[in-house]
Parts: sequence; structure tokens; C-alpha cells
Amino acid sequence: MITKERKVARDIRHHRLRRYVRGSAARPRLAVYRSLQHIYAQLIDDDARRTLVAASSTDAADGKGSRIERAKAVGALLGERAKAKGIAEAVFDRGGYRYHGRVKALGEAARGAGLQF
Repeated sequence: MITKERKVARDIRHHRLRRYVRGSAARPRLAVYRSLQHIYAQLIDDDARRTLVAASSTDAADGKGSRIERAKAVGALLGERAKAKGIAEAVFDRGGYRYHGRVKALGEAARGAGLQF
């Protein structure tokens, strides 16, 4: 099955990236997961192994709009929640996905909401 091979390739890319991308309390890791319909983002403190802030398309846009518009809404929501918790900087972990389409829309919306990476 081609789907399983794609998932394995993404997992390999993700593990390769995770050797260098690490989050801390001062600068958490912005981890992105993308499914067929939804997109999820978390700010993670890898030292304490805790999720500090999370947002997803299931709670951001209520399923309205295109997938890219929902990703923008998730990025903006994540940026607002991070600002409320006092988080200004993050390390972007694209999760083995290309920085293109929904992942790029989420990242740019988070930057627009005041999150720096």
C-alpha cells in the first residue's frame, strides 16, 4: 500500500528533524500534525515533557472554510493562546511535512499572531 510507505517516509523525516529540533520552557517546540481533514498544533516543553498550549481545526473554525483557511485559524488561535501564557518564541517542528500549503499557512498565521520562530 502506498499510504503506509508515505507514512514511513514521513516518520523517517520527522525523526531526522527531531535530532536537532528541541523545545524548552523558554522556547517550546511548535509541533504540527496534519491529517486528511484536520490540522493540530502544540507548543511542547521537551525538557518537562508537557504540552503548554494546543490548538486544532476541530476547535478553531468549526469545520467551515477550506483546509488552508482552517489551518490559518489554528495558527492564529495558537498564537493568541501562547501570548496569553506569556510565550513569545518557539522552535518550529514541521513534523516531516514540507513547509508548503497547510503547514505554511499555520506557521505564517502563528507569526502574524505574535509568535516568533
